Amino acid sequence: MRKGILLAGSAYTIWGLFPLYFKALHSVPSLEILLNRMLWSLLFLAIVLTWRKQWGWLTMVRRQPKLIASFALSAVLLSSNWFIYIWAVNDGKVIDSSLGYFMTPLVNILIGSVLLKEKLRSGQWLAISFAALGVAWMTFQTGHLPWIGLALAATFGTYGLLRKTAALGALEGLSLETAIFFPFAFGYLTWLTMHGQNALVSAGTDVKILLALSGPITAIPLLMFAAGARRIPMTTLGLLQYIAPFVQLLLGVWIFNENLDTHRLIGFIAIWIALFIYSAEGLWMNFKPARQEA
Repeated sequence: MRKGILLAGSAYTIWGLFPLYFKALHSVPSLEILLNRMLWSLLFLAIVLTWRKQWGWLTMVRRQPKLIASFALSAVLLSSNWFIYIWAVNDGKVIDSSLGYFMTPLVNILIGSVLLKEKLRSGQWLAISFAALGVAWMTFQTGHLPWIGLALAATFGTYGLLRKTAALGALEGLSLETAIFFPFAFGYLTWLTMHGQNALVSAGTDVKILLALSGPITAIPLLMFAAGARRIPMTTLGLLQYIAPFVQLLLGVWIFNENLDTHRLIGFIAIWIALFIYSAEGLWMNFKPARQEA
C-alpha cells in the first residue's frame, strides 16, 4: 500500500512539474517538441520492452486490425492532448492547463453518462452542476469559454475511456500509439532537417539533451503510475490524481507569475467544490457496502 501510494504520488508529482521542462524548451516550436517526444518515447519504450522481453503482444496486435484502428484513434487523442498542453505552457497559460486536469474527472463522469449510458447518482449531478457553474462564471467574466482547459479535459477523458477498454497495458499501449505516429514524426523532422530547421540538429547542446530526455521523461512516470495503480484502491488513486494539476497551478502562480485574479479564482473554487463533492460521494459509496456488511 505504501509503495503504491509512493509510486503513484511520485508519478502525479512529476506530471505536475512538466511545465518546468517544457518552459526550458520554449525556443522550440510546440509541434516539433511533440514529434520529438513521440520519437524518443518510442525509442525508450523499445529499450524497456527489450529489457523485459515483452514483445509477444505484437503478434496478437498484427492479427487484430480493429485493435490497431482503436489505438490509432487513441494516438490522435493523446497527441492532441500533448500538443495543446505544450503550446499552452509555452504560451504562458499554465494555470489554464491546470484547470483542464482538475476538470478531467468530471468530464469522465459525463463521458460515462453519454457514451456508456451510465446512470448518474445525485452526488455526481451536483458535482457536475458546480463545475458547469465554474465554467459559466469564467466564460461570463472573460467573454469566451476556457477552451484550453475544456480541450485538455475532453481529449484526455476520451483517451482514458479508450484505454480503459483496450486490450493492451500501459507500456504496450503507449508503445503502439507512438509507433503509429512514427512515420509522420520521422518524416516531418527529416523535412525540417533538410531545411535547416530541426532544433535537434541546429540548437545548442542543452536543447538537444532536453529533447532526447523527452522519452524517459514521458515513459518513466507512466511506468511508475502503472506499478502504483496495481497496489492501491481506485479511491486512493482518484484522490492522488489532483496532485498534478495542483502542482501546475502553484507553478503558474508562484514561478511563472501568471495572473490568478479574483474572478478566475471564483471559477476555480466552484470546480474545487465540484471535485470535493465528487470525491466525497465516491468515498461514501465505497464505504457504504462495508458499513452495511458490518
